[in-house]
Formats: sequence, structure tokens, C-alpha cells
Amino acid sequence: MKPIEQAPTLDQMLRRGRPDRISAILDARLALHVAGGRYLHWDQLRRRNPPEGFSWEEWWLGVKLSRFPALRNLPLEDASGRPFRYAPVDSVQERLHHIDQRAAGRIAFPDVLTNPETRDRYIVSSLIEEAITSSQMEGASTTRQVAADMLRRGRPPADTSERMILNNFEAIQFVRSIKDRPLTPDDVLEIHRITTADTLENPDAAGRLQAPADERVAVVDRGTGAVLFNPPPADQLPARLEKMCRFANGELPANQFLHPVVRAVMLHFWLAYDHPFEDGNGRTARALFYWAMLHGNYWLFEYVSISSILKNAFAQYGRSYRYSESDENDATYFLIYQLEVMLRAIKSLDQYLQRKIAQVREVETRLKNVASFNHRQLALLGHALRHPGTEYTIKSHQRSHNVAYATARSDLLALSRAKLVIERRLGAKTMTFRAPEDLEQRLAKSRGSPL
Repeated sequence: MKPIEQAPTLDQMLRRGRPDRISAILDARLALHVAGGRYLHWDQLRRRNPPEGFSWEEWWLGVKLSRFPALRNLPLEDASGRPFRYAPVDSVQERLHHIDQRAAGRIAFPDVLTNPETRDRYIVSSLIEEAITSSQMEGASTTRQVAADMLRRGRPPADTSERMILNNFEAIQFVRSIKDRPLTPDDVLEIHRITTADTLENPDAAGRLQAPADERVAVVDRGTGAVLFNPPPADQLPARLEKMCRFANGELPANQFLHPVVRAVMLHFWLAYDHPFEDGNGRTARALFYWAMLHGNYWLFEYVSISSILKNAFAQYGRSYRYSESDENDATYFLIYQLEVMLRAIKSLDQYLQRKIAQVREVETRLKNVASFNHRQLALLGHALRHPGTEYTIKSHQRSHNVAYATARSDLLALSRAKLVIERRLGAKTMTFRAPEDLEQRLAKSRGSPL
């Protein structure tokens, strides 16, 4: 990440500015000239040409003066007791409106998400995607195909990278299990313990806040090793964690409203800023974001992977933190970036669903004369048509569709009897079911045949 210049503060510029120039800045309404209303940081602004007749600092002063009345304090404070703030500007409100429309309602979404018979398969796929990409962001090197195979088959992880991914998968499942109750400090510690189990150099650090006796971990740039910021002292962490949970559960000063999505994003920011753990802070922060979205009844986020979007723009993710920390604790930069990530993740889900619906329809068309296939068998056959040679197990089929072992076994044995998968026994208890290379021809021959 390129170094980010600390933004001049409003007080600094007012002290340096001449009264006549400040009056001119206010008269010119310079904030309206900021790249179509974008919420730019000083680091971005100083790389653009200022409006004619004004310096960069005068332009920045105009921007800051226009933002100042809109800024609202958050309960999160830095180590010196100064509050973080955000501004509910038009770009924030617009994004929140779109997220409300897309993630909290159900009318516009296809039957595969609202139908209990098929929705679990899409939830599991999303959990797997989020577990893999969140771990890859933190250094896990296993390929997506190998990792997905591990999770679906339920096999033990072969190395630390696979263990990170399995941990993330289990942490997100835990988050789903507690989404309907208030968040506690013990929940946060448990999320961290699950996320980091058997992956830390110091195993005792899993599920434990850093203590005053520990070496406090600074946030550094992975590329350069430069220290980006030093988190609050360890002796503040227990009280800060308690306060964070109260915030997560809706506690605010009287007569104040905070949009639930803003709360979720700021919870993500809060944990990452406090950096209370030796390692695994990013993964824990993203898990808390999911808890907050599900707790706020944004049900669609059971299917959405934000890490898959963040992973493709990891530098921007880190930069949004730095912009907020380097401009008088203005968290609006992080908020806007995360809202955009959420919208892109929802769009990605839309595109994924359209592909899956088309694939299911294609399989259903091919199999319309074959009796007795259920939606799980159709899904497996659709996958097998696109991936000849894939091996399935009862456990992988069970996990993919969140069904009982007996149901998964019955599905696969029926397909084996119809000669649409090749059954192979490995010992007395283990069976695998391979997708034959000539599955399309077998399907053509089986039309009209009973299973």
C-alpha cells in the first residue's frame, strides 16, 4: 500500500487561513466541485487540480467545512478518547436504500432462495465461499477447488491453510447459531477461538484478548512492513470489548438512530481498529459483520460473500481504514467503501443465481422424462454434467444440501441403481460415487426409465 499523507485538520487550516480567503471559500461552495460529490480524502484531493483561483489547502478547507455539520459521533473512541464519526451524506443514504431493498425483502428473489427445499444448498455454497476467501485474504494458500472439496467431504485439514478455512467455515456457522440473541464478549472470544484454533504460533492466544504483558501487535503494511497504526493499549481492551457489544446490541444515547447496516459496518471497523487479538482480527471482524447483518434481519447475507469482493481489491480495503484513521477519525471513508462492497456482492449473487437457475432448467429439460428425481439429485447431476469424473460421498452430499445422512445415502444409491453415478466401496463403510464421463449419453438412454 502506498503511504497515505495525514490529512490537515480543520483547526489547522482555520488557524492558517486568512479571514478573507475563508469567506471566499464559503462563498464559492467548493465542496460542490469535488469530483461529482465523491467523498474524497486529502490524499486523493491533492492529486487533482483544485478549482481555479484556489490552493489545494483552500479546497480541502471548503470540503471540511461542508462536511463538519453532518458528522455524527459514534461510541467508538480512539486510544486518546476522541470519537470516530461518520457523515450520512447522499452517497451513503443511496447505498443504504439499495441494500434495504435487496437484502431485507423477499419479493424480488427467485424461488431457490425462498423455497426451503433448495435454499440450504445455496447457504452452504455461500458459507464455503466466504470461508475460503476470508482465509485467503489472511494468507491461506490452498486452492478453492481443494478447499471446497475438503469442506464438502468433511475430511480433516491437511495443513494450516486448510485448517484456517475449516475454522472460518465453523465460525460462520457459529455466528448463524447466535444471530437471534444479543452479542456478548464471550461470543466474540468464542468466534476468535473457533477462527484461530490450531493456526497460531502461540496456541494459548486463541480466544483470548491481548494482555498488558503481551507485545501489542501493530498493524503493518504487508508489502513494506511499515507500521500503519498502533492499536489501543491492552489494558483498555476488556472495557472496549464490553462497550463494543453494547453498541452491537443497539445501545445509543437517547433519541439517536443508527441504521442497522451502518451499525454492522462500524462493528466490523471497531473490532479491526481495537485489534484485540494476537492474530485473526480481520477474520473475526468480518464474522461480526455477518452476525450484525443477520441479527438485523438482512437475511440475504446468509448467501453473500463479502470477502470474495474484498479479496479482489485488498489494497482498497486497507486504504479505507487508513483514510478514516488519518482524517480526524472520519469513518465515512470505510463506510462508503464497505457499502459499495456489499452492493457488488449482492450483484455477484444475482449473477450467480441466474447462472444456477439456467443450469437447473437445462438439467430439468434434459431429465423431464425421467421419473422420480428430486431437487438434490438434479443438482448433483447438473454438477456432474459440468464436471465429469467428480467423486461424491454421502457426507459431501449431506453437507451440500444440509440433509440427514440417510436422505443423502438414499439419493446417491438411487442414482447408482439408475447407473448415473458409479458406486465404489472403500472398505466396509465408505462409499464414493463418481460422475461417469459418458453421463450425458447415460441420461439420454435413461429417459422414461424408473429409478
